[in-house]
Amino acid sequence: MAETHVLFVEDDDVIREATQLALERDGFRVTAMPDGLSGLDAFRAHRPDIALLDVMLPGMDGVSLCRRIRDESTVPVIMLSARADSIDVVLGLEAGADDYVTKPFDGSVLMARIRAVLRRFGHAAGNGAGAEDEERAGDGGPLVFGDGELVVDTEGMEVRRRGEPVALTPTEMRLLLEFSSAPNTVLSRDKLLERVWDYGWGGDTRVVDVHVQRLRAKIGQDRIETVRGFGYKLRG
Repeated sequence: MAETHVLFVEDDDVIREATQLALERDGFRVTAMPDGLSGLDAFRAHRPDIALLDVMLPGMDGVSLCRRIRDESTVPVIMLSARADSIDVVLGLEAGADDYVTKPFDGSVLMARIRAVLRRFGHAAGNGAGAEDEERAGDGGPLVFGDGELVVDTEGMEVRRRGEPVALTPTEMRLLLEFSSAPNTVLSRDKLLERVWDYGWGGDTRVVDVHVQRLRAKIGQDRIETVRGFGYKLRG
């Protein structure tokens, strides 16, 4: 089995070198770059399996780099932020990041988050849904919402809105699968963190909120309803 290739973009020499060594000890192949511009070049040259991007980078900041990567690929992206309460976290998620880790981070936490994202992408990308997705999707046939306005093909892992294809990242697809498997049922943010992000513990619900906003922008603002104090539900 080929090694998982990680692109790690971090301007702090100590953090970059120490994290690269830790990742390599854990079996990953790592391309480490010190700034956003070289990180973009490395992404285009190597097409890694996952990208870890510091928010604060010289030349091109991590949020801008994430946007550039997302314009070209659905590869998973994890942002690294020095401040958990910073607007940078939300900006990174809005730019297309799938998750974030706050610095300073424990190496085991970073490894667990990377593996969770890779498992999630293995289910939702490439060859279709994983077993868990198929079980939640029912018999695998197309799911139709809003009198045909939205169609979710759970076998082909394709989505159409008003007959036009909708491009979703694997995380957005997993989120939509959760909603579409239980239409008109309220799903809490904690449940979505557990089922979509593979968190076995309480995580930051901003991750859910921003991804719901991104999904709404693609499938229709009114399709996913906010139930204040409880969570979200997909309107059937």
